[in-house]
Amino acid sequence: MAILALILYLVFGALGFGWRSRQQYRRTGSTGFRGISGTSGSLEWWAGAGFVVAILAGLAAPIVQMAGVLAPLPVLDDPWVQGVGAVVALAGIAGTLYAQTDMGDSWRIGVDARETTTLVRGGVFGLVRNPIFTAMLVFAAGITLLVPNPIAVVAFVGLLATIELQVRVVEEPYLAATHGAAYRDYAHTVGRFLPGIGRA
Repeated sequence: MAILALILYLVFGALGFGWRSRQQYRRTGSTGFRGISGTSGSLEWWAGAGFVVAILAGLAAPIVQMAGVLAPLPVLDDPWVQGVGAVVALAGIAGTLYAQTDMGDSWRIGVDARETTTLVRGGVFGLVRNPIFTAMLVFAAGITLLVPNPIAVVAFVGLLATIELQVRVVEEPYLAATHGAAYRDYAHTVGRFLPGIGRA
C-alpha cells in the first residue's frame, strides 16, 4: 500500500499544484504562486513554512515505509483501513481539483496583500469558505490511513495545524481587509472548513 500512497501523492502534487498552476498561467499569465507570507519567524511565516514541511513529511511517509525504516502502527495496520484510506485519498484529490476549479481566476497559493481578487462565494464556496483546504485534509487523512506510520500521523497533524494558522492569521485577515462587509457577511453565514461550523 505504500507504493499506492506514493503514487497518489505524486498524482495529487502533479494535478493540484502543477496542472492547476499551468491552467492558471494559461488563463491569467500568472501561476498563482505567491509564496510564504510575513517576515521570517512571524506567525504568517510559520504558517507557510509549516505547510511546506507538512506536505514534504506526508510525501516522506510512504517512502520511509517502503524502505523499511518505519512500520505502520499496529492498531491501523489492516487491509480494510488501507482500502478506506485509498478511497478517502482519491476523494481528496477529486475534491481539491473541483474546489480549485470553482475558485477560478482567484485561485492562489499564498497571499499577496497588494492584490485584490474576487471574493468567490458560489459553487462549493457557498458551502464552506475553505473547500480546497478541506479537500487537502481529506487527502492527507487518506494517505495517513494508507501508510499509518508515525511520520504520516505527524504530517497530518502538522498539516491540520498549519492550515488552521494559514487561514486564521493570513487569509481571513487579508479577505476581511480587502472585501470588508462582504467578507464579514460571508464568514457569518458559511462555515470555515465544514458546512455550518466555524462561522465568524
